Amino acid sequence: MTEPLSLHDTLDLLDYRRKVADLYTSVRAGPPGELTWRNWREQRDTLFATHPQSAIPPEQRATFEHLPYFDYDSTWRVTASLEPTGGDPLAISHSADGATTAHLFAFAHFTRHATEHTLPLYWLDEYSGDLFLPFRDATAGAESYGGGRYLLDTAKGADLDGPTNGQLVLDFNYAYHPSCAHDPDWSCPLAPRENWLDVPIRAGERLP
Repeated sequence: MTEPLSLHDTLDLLDYRRKVADLYTSVRAGPPGELTWRNWREQRDTLFATHPQSAIPPEQRATFEHLPYFDYDSTWRVTASLEPTGGDPLAISHSADGATTAHLFAFAHFTRHATEHTLPLYWLDEYSGDLFLPFRDATAGAESYGGGRYLLDTAKGADLDGPTNGQLVLDFNYAYHPSCAHDPDWSCPLAPRENWLDVPIRAGERLP
């Protein structure tokens, strides 16, 4: 959030990130598929309903039941080949005040239903380094948050599998909204224009 955190809030945030990291550890340990995804959803709902660092506003947590998702779609689990690149630092704009400095370090190329797609991968200069993959697709603004969604954010442990041998698993069933989609008091990095896809990705978290 934009204001400085107190010691209590800082420790809560540390605990939250630990729990998120544990959640993705269980994803990597489980078999790919709908059962593991449903377990991830249930544990994430528990965090959102109960944790002090939940993005759900405190006054809404008592009535919060679950986050909405598109149906599981195995065709949106793909393996991307990575094309390394270098570039000057860039500023990723936030939903509110601020920006996050990052470097474009690779392009992720993947194919689904014989159609090729490419998404830039960023290395954030904050958090002592972090692989970050935001994206915005044709569902944005109607079926998903207009500012885009996140797929990978290794600073918070949101890491699926790889990279291995120049490849990276991208499972869009695990795409999720940034915190600002739930509460505008949060200021979140939004998907840069280069990370906009012109196809609808009906997988992952969605709007109600």
